[in-house]
Amino acid sequence: MAAVAAATTTNLQKPPAIFHSRSPRIYPANLSFSGGLRLPKLIIKIKSKSKSHQKGGCAGAKMADSAAGSYASALAEVASSNGTLDATSSDVEKIDKLFSDDSVFNFFTSPIVSLDQKRELIDDITSSGSLQPHVCNFLNILIESKRIDLIKEIVKEFEIVYNKLTETEMAIVSSVVQLEKQHLAQIAKQVQKLTGARNVRIKTVIDESLVAGFTIRYGNAQSKLIDMSVKKQLEDIAAELEIGDIPIAV
Repeated sequence: MAAVAAATTTNLQKPPAIFHSRSPRIYPANLSFSGGLRLPKLIIKIKSKSKSHQKGGCAGAKMADSAAGSYASALAEVASSNGTLDATSSDVEKIDKLFSDDSVFNFFTSPIVSLDQKRELIDDITSSGSLQPHVCNFLNILIESKRIDLIKEIVKEFEIVYNKLTETEMAIVSSVVQLEKQHLAQIAKQVQKLTGARNVRIKTVIDESLVAGFTIRYGNAQSKLIDMSVKKQLEDIAAELEIGDIPIAV
């Protein structure tokens, strides 16, 4: 995997390559990264894997994780060397949002769509100026090496690398409604006190099952939990009633 990281790092430092194909486009010509992508839904039939392939699934997953980590480290290394780590992190968030659309992910991973057609869409993103040159190069490298299917894992790995490099603690705040900025700032300060982190990044998630209140997850793989939700309070009350065997009048 070291060779993958080294080769990726070298290629990322080159100017972004622009590809022009004579093949017809299969998406609207006026697409732009900033304006949102609308791609046709692709229906791909996948044959069921044999038992021998299923047995090797765990090993394959581990190899994919290692490859994703190598690509993410290479991107972070280039960003650190040219002083664009924060901007690159912002670009990776844009990519994450882009590929969270199943139609986009299916477009880039589909064996039916040609490399030229995939490159043309990257051209549109590059020309829009919404992403930095080395990030556009990064997407082209993944397409050329047919590893664009790892993009979601790479995003997660990059986030881990970024947080380590910047001494940042990631906290996920779940609530029924979006919390006010001042409340999120208070939560960030509290997490900073608990962890001693230099920086704290907050990700918000809407979870209607909480009834009211909020939860905070932080630490390694968000293993630590602060539960301030009404759902938790109701569960505690129910547990106390069961332990105390208190009859409830109906």
